[in-house]
Amino acid sequence: MTMSDQTGRPGADTDRSEDPMTNTTPPAGPTPPADAAPPAGPPERATSAGVTTAGVTTAEARTTRAGLARDRLHWFGSRYALVGVWILMAIIYGIVTPHNFLRISTAQAIFGSQSPLLFLSISALCTFVVGEFDLSFAGVMGLAATIIPVLSGLHHMNVALACLIALVSCIACGVVNAFFIVKLGVSSLIVTLGTASLYLGLAELLSNQNTVSVTNPHFAQIALQDFLGLPLSFWYGIVLCAAFAYVIKWTPIGRHIVFVGANREVARLAGINVNRIRVGSYISASIVAALAGIMLVATVGGFDPTASPSYLLPALAAVFLGTAVVMPGQFNPIGTLFGIYFLETGIIGLQLLGYSGWVQDAFYGAGLVAAVTVAHLVRNRTRVA
Repeated sequence: MTMSDQTGRPGADTDRSEDPMTNTTPPAGPTPPADAAPPAGPPERATSAGVTTAGVTTAEARTTRAGLARDRLHWFGSRYALVGVWILMAIIYGIVTPHNFLRISTAQAIFGSQSPLLFLSISALCTFVVGEFDLSFAGVMGLAATIIPVLSGLHHMNVALACLIALVSCIACGVVNAFFIVKLGVSSLIVTLGTASLYLGLAELLSNQNTVSVTNPHFAQIALQDFLGLPLSFWYGIVLCAAFAYVIKWTPIGRHIVFVGANREVARLAGINVNRIRVGSYISASIVAALAGIMLVATVGGFDPTASPSYLLPALAAVFLGTAVVMPGQFNPIGTLFGIYFLETGIIGLQLLGYSGWVQDAFYGAGLVAAVTVAHLVRNRTRVA
């Protein structure tokens, strides 16, 4: 029996000894001790590289945090800079005339006397957010403020019924505006400028160009009743602004209103009934203007019909100044609320310093120019961003 027969194939032993995969014999040479130190060089370079990477990561994190802080500061400053100026103005007045300005009565005068103007500003806002323009809202308010004392004071009609008639009359004014502007396509500036004069003339006709008044303590209490140190009319204004903001921000009709105000043609292509939104804005503006007239009569007990144009400029100044607060470049009710009391704080502070008479008209005029300028700059900056 040969060697090949015993192994099954020739040269098997030779193959097993020479196959590197099956050869388990360790290579010749000295074996390093178990506690020998690792070779120097590459591990040190790896540690150095790890330290460098960690340093770069830390620097990037610091840069990111600094960038986020700058972005947050810019976000807050772009929305609430006017509030900071308002606080700074109050501090200056408090330092210059502390005995007059730093009184509870001064705060009550600032926050408790502007509710009719706040209602009137929200009336203007109803059309501005839709991209329309209305100059007749002060005339509508004057008509309501004239009808109530004429019917209740001169003709002894129930004051609630007189308020209802005034409200219906103001709704008719809004329908007239909407008919000429939306239905016939006439310029809103021309129509509302003309109807403002028309409503003023009607108010003077009803009152025979005299100041009319109404004496009804119960009617006055709906505006003057004290609540938490301020009259109820102030809280009515807060509720109105909050409700308006809710409708604009969180309801489908509010989103449609904003969409129409941003781009009327695109909104029409998206299936929104643009004309219905526009008509509704003019009617809503007239309703809120009627409420402003009711608040005005309840607060002061009467009205001079020739004074209604004097409310136009302050309302416009507050509305445009409000575009620099909360939602930069956009008409919004919370910004209008801040604008109203910002302007009133400035006026009362100047009056306490001895400037009276001319200061109110001058401050409102300068405030309107500044507000429109700020709104223009903020809107352009927003578009570029």
